[in-house]
Amino acid sequence: MSQIKDRYVSPLSERYSSKEMQYIFSPDMKFKTWRKLWIALAETEKELGLNITDEQIEELKAHAEDINYEVATEREKLVRHDVMSHVYAYGVQCPKAKGIIHLGATSCYVGDNTDIIVMREALRLVKKKLVNVISELADFAEKYKAQPTLAFTHFQPAQPTTVGKRATLWINEFMMDLDDVNYVLGSLKLLGSKGTTGTQASFLELFDGNQETIDKIDPMIAKKMGFEQCYPVSGQTYSRKVDTRVMNVVAGIAASAHKFSNDIRLLQHLKEVEEPFEKNQIGSSAMAYKRNPMRSERIASLSRYVMVDALNPAITSATQWFERTLDDSANKRLSIAEGFLAVDGILDLCLNVVDGLVVYPKVIEKRLRSELPFMATENIMMDAVKAGGDRQELHERIRTLSMEAGRNVKEQGLDNNLLELIAEDPAFNMTLEDLQKTMDPAKYTGRAEVQVESYLKNYVRPVLEENKELLGVKAEINV
Repeated sequence: MSQIKDRYVSPLSERYSSKEMQYIFSPDMKFKTWRKLWIALAETEKELGLNITDEQIEELKAHAEDINYEVATEREKLVRHDVMSHVYAYGVQCPKAKGIIHLGATSCYVGDNTDIIVMREALRLVKKKLVNVISELADFAEKYKAQPTLAFTHFQPAQPTTVGKRATLWINEFMMDLDDVNYVLGSLKLLGSKGTTGTQASFLELFDGNQETIDKIDPMIAKKMGFEQCYPVSGQTYSRKVDTRVMNVVAGIAASAHKFSNDIRLLQHLKEVEEPFEKNQIGSSAMAYKRNPMRSERIASLSRYVMVDALNPAITSATQWFERTLDDSANKRLSIAEGFLAVDGILDLCLNVVDGLVVYPKVIEKRLRSELPFMATENIMMDAVKAGGDRQELHERIRTLSMEAGRNVKEQGLDNNLLELIAEDPAFNMTLEDLQKTMDPAKYTGRAEVQVESYLKNYVRPVLEENKELLGVKAEINV
């Protein structure tokens, strides 16, 4: 934990986000990417005929990683421009290449292209952790695919399902998020080098108006930086709608995690399922016996932040003027980085929670059996009809007895005695032993187990196999 005590420090970096995600949004990642982009630009310009030497390129490459930050910092105090300060600092290290660094480019060449590259790397890390969450949940669903449990609609008792089938509902939403991540990752493009208003006017001067040569610049830069292509048109910046698309995916993951965490919190209240609880963990400062679902609560808390944060790039995109304004900058550097840092923490928490989920089958069975007589009335009535009973009469009798049993439970706090009431009613001609034989919970879970097996086999496992190189992540939780 940080030892800084005299100024604000973001809890996203100190408490929630991984070092890996923090590095992606670090100054070092940014400024090293700037240098890679300057090298790509210089190489492209040389290959297209400008008077740039191999010696100059090699000098740039030799200093791509060892950034002289102190020189850039001092220069920025003087000129108040971060890009030109780093152009100057790079030039100090590369005197032979000094004159060709940033040739024909604007600040957005390094700034915006780096933002795209950083978001791509962040999405890749998010994808890796998301795949691992899906994998952990798939194993959980497989293990408990046949464990009957009371289902809820409106948080009211409903037809039974299985613990594993409920887990597939969580998986399905994360799988949709993975589809969205893959789509956005596959559609990200670089800005390229478009100039001050997107017209590439500076390259008309550099290449003596040769349109065919200028058309090659962006594709060549894109390839060198590991992209398929650049956006075909832009103003000075790439469209801020790109940020909106990226953060909508991140917010979608947060929404899925929030739903998952809510279910775990409710199940922990019911004492059916619990998130992991460390040996020395304190649940409450006042009530020593408590085991609060603090990690699931933290997932919900961070998820709400991310879902709201997605409004920032949407509003920023909508309010840009013409070829560019600068009211995006401060908002963008906060909303994008912090959205990713938060969802990174959320996915680590999900991994931690799923990996250590504790299921209590006895509690699950007890609650299910307390409600099962109500669920079984249709089957009981059909058995009585087969034995010669009148369906209409039996339906009315079972409705009346069910209401009586419900009153006993709610008003007097008694156990559900519906089976006893039915056994005492001569219209059903069934003994209590006969009725209890119908109380096997597995008879009432429908196709839940089969659905789990089919879903995992046909949908989830193939995706995990496609992404097997991403598996094996174990979350580290700071607090």
